[in-house]
Amino acid sequence: MLILTADNLKTPAVAHGFFGRTGGVSEGLYAALNCGPGSGDARAHVIENRRRVGEALGAAAPVTLGQTHSATAVTVTAPWRIGEVPADDAKTIPPGDAMVTAVPGIALGILTADCAPILFADAEARVIGAAHAGWKGALTGVVEATLAAMAALGAQRARIAAAIGPCISQQNYEVGPEFRDRFVGADAGNARYFIAGARTGHDRFDLPAYVAARLRDAGVDRIERIAGCTYARDADFFSFRRATHRGETAYGREISAIVLR
Repeated sequence: MLILTADNLKTPAVAHGFFGRTGGVSEGLYAALNCGPGSGDARAHVIENRRRVGEALGAAAPVTLGQTHSATAVTVTAPWRIGEVPADDAKTIPPGDAMVTAVPGIALGILTADCAPILFADAEARVIGAAHAGWKGALTGVVEATLAAMAALGAQRARIAAAIGPCISQQNYEVGPEFRDRFVGADAGNARYFIAGARTGHDRFDLPAYVAARLRDAGVDRIERIAGCTYARDADFFSFRRATHRGETAYGREISAIVLR
């Protein structure tokens, strides 16, 4: 099982991990540690994989959201679970793209397959958070929403440590002109996150650098970036873009999770 960790989140108050795709029971395109209940994988496999993630953290299986590429942050006071039998998860899993809690033992999980997972902790206040930062969520404020929700629980931005997990690298994230225009239209300074792409009129976008900048601008100084391109490292990570380029019909989701001890 591949579990990457950030030095700035290593504290007796917190357990965390950025999990890769190895060490699970899923098969085929989902092999092996697919943790996405909406992926099309067998429900029993996803449940077992999530159980293994929780076990690695010394907790129950992580809670995850119905992620929609939004800037919505949810405060978690009690866990919810995907069922052991087929069920309508939409009725039990809230929508959103970030979670915060001050309750020990609830593991917060973020599902990704190229987007940037962010884990947060104010160890002194005993408040943690987790966010799913795709380009849309990052642009529309998921970082700031997470920090505001943590502050409502007593966290202070000057104490918060944030770690950005493996995601797609700039080298492999080529976008069209409308994508660049959206970012530069929001802030001309965002042009620095783009370099020329391989195709005429296209650019390559630096998602982790942009996310790190949003964290800094929001008052977080303790930032760590975990190296690893999800697109390039087929054996280690799932990737939506890689699956699309290969014409594959499905893809798994890796999970990043954090829990208060």
